Amino acid sequence: MTSRPPTVGFDLDMTLIDSRPGIRACYLELSARTGTYIDADLAVTRLGPPLAEELVNWFPAERVEAAGALYRELYPAIAVSATPALTGAREAIEAVRGSGGRAIVVTAKYEPNAKLHLEHLGIEPDAVIGDLWAERKAEALREYGARVYVGDHVGDVRGARAAGALSVAVATGPCDEEELRAAGADVVLPDLTAFPDWLSAGGALFSRQRESPRA
Repeated sequence: MTSRPPTVGFDLDMTLIDSRPGIRACYLELSARTGTYIDADLAVTRLGPPLAEELVNWFPAERVEAAGALYRELYPAIAVSATPALTGAREAIEAVRGSGGRAIVVTAKYEPNAKLHLEHLGIEPDAVIGDLWAERKAEALREYGARVYVGDHVGDVRGARAAGALSVAVATGPCDEEELRAAGADVVLPDLTAFPDWLSAGGALFSRQRESPRA
């Protein structure tokens, strides 16, 4: 029986893309449209969790759903073109493919907007799965057989561990190296520019997989 090629999952915000400029602009427009104060500079320092977890800081509970819908409506025209790829993002995806593997993106971001970012930047993973955060990311990682998950947040580390995947963290988001290691990251890299060399030197790690949690 032919074995399936290795699969590596990547987070999106602050792992593959620097979404801070676009998200900041979107929050400012949301604030203007709703008349509700949002500290956009503060909000972009804590990217990672789902949108609703940020909006509850600025809107009463009964308005969060509507504010989120408006934010997602505004997002494509405001945030996508303002968001650059992080250094090394394309090379990281290409390194996985060059090793014979598949690269997927698993993100908490609204999936249609995640796809718009990647299309705009010309980054072409094998699959994009959105609307999953922290341990729920394990659903997609297991479905696609991902042995490694790369992310910038402690929530990404938790998702990798829940899936029994190797957690590779990059210190390009809101969580520093100490936080990522304390959360259980197996490997911490300064950014994705170090990923191709790590992958090339540590290819045997593809075969190392945590035992999935037992029910």
